[in-house]
Amino acid sequence: MKSILFQNADETFTVSHRKALSHHMPANHFHSTFEIFYLISGKREFFLKDRTLVINEGDIVIISPNILHRTTNTEIHKHERLIVNIHEICMAAGNPSYRNILQPLFEQEYIIVRCPLQEQLLIETLSQSIIQEIQLKKPGFEMYAQTLVLQLLIICCRHVQQTSIEQIESPSTMHERISEVVRYINNNYMYELSLQSVADKFYVSPYYLSRFFKEVTGFTFVEYLNNVRIKEAKKLLESSSIKVNLIYKKVGFGSVTHFGRVFKAVTGYAPLHYRKRE
Repeated sequence: MKSILFQNADETFTVSHRKALSHHMPANHFHSTFEIFYLISGKREFFLKDRTLVINEGDIVIISPNILHRTTNTEIHKHERLIVNIHEICMAAGNPSYRNILQPLFEQEYIIVRCPLQEQLLIETLSQSIIQEIQLKKPGFEMYAQTLVLQLLIICCRHVQQTSIEQIESPSTMHERISEVVRYINNNYMYELSLQSVADKFYVSPYYLSRFFKEVTGFTFVEYLNNVRIKEAKKLLESSSIKVNLIYKKVGFGSVTHFGRVFKAVTGYAPLHYRKRE
């Protein structure tokens, strides 16, 4: 396995390049940034919010902030990918009209880009230039790499605006069934939910639900439920003045102690870290 990782001091810009024989993304996975996932080679299964999709070589997935996602192996484990996380403030620094220029990013929770060959070659060139800047770390490399990322985003947004959205099929009917369960959790996370109660709701056994939920999403049932609740709590901490001892109830936790413990396990920080940042 070969990898490169760069993260700036304020966590607004991260670049990760990896060549791997096999890899499952860490279970706890959502960001305050936009994420660009470019699959240079190989094939991956991608869980996005409530769907599992197959991503092929040359595909780009751009995910909005606070959208739960995870990639896992397909039958082809070997792959190479570039992941860039960029905060909106970095986009704003380039041009005050950035929201108009990158309009699709702010209208959809995620976009999947499959470009024609000419654009693929340009994207490949930009990607290799980003990797090279991070490797060499010449003066101004971070700013230069960000300008390359913005070029990549502009190409992707132009492509989305000029073409109809391609429908990507789920791998199987079982994946569609689990997607229904995921959507139910996304809409009802604030209530008391258990593996048994959700299994009863969908007329399946807890064993079936537990096994296939993990297989399809990459998360256990409890991991996914906790991640959804913490994601919503983080949004409330960043965008409202509601007190922590009220937020934990609003997102479905039974006690503030349990909420604090799970919040730190998922995000790496105590809840007030996001209130103070804001």
